[in-house]
Amino acid sequence: MTRKLLIPATVACLLGGAASQSIGQGVMIERAIAAPARQEGLVRVQMSIQLFVMGPTDESEAADRHRERARRVLYELAAKECDLMRDVIARDCRLESINVNLNRQMTPQMQGYAVNGSMAYQITLK
Repeated sequence: MTRKLLIPATVACLLGGAASQSIGQGVMIERAIAAPARQEGLVRVQMSIQLFVMGPTDESEAADRHRERARRVLYELAAKECDLMRDVIARDCRLESINVNLNRQMTPQMQGYAVNGSMAYQITLK
């Protein structure tokens, strides 16, 4: 007899706990959805690129110029990306961060730098 009462009581406790959890989650989801509406169309855009630039990798002046040219390519790309987004989807664009990595690559066939870059932008949608 006690066993028959214990099982429904246990099920009711478990279901009651689950019901209160889903209500709590519903409130949290509601808050998460409501927050972007206050931002008036602000969107964060991230971009990453990988390329290889052939050239000298030693410590010479020519290699210094080569490394500078590789970084310049990414910086110019970062600036042009804002222009592209303004043409297509953005009313305003701001570069938030940029990360550039150069990794020396030397094989018997070629030498140069593997260039990796990542950029983060904040845009206002049109």
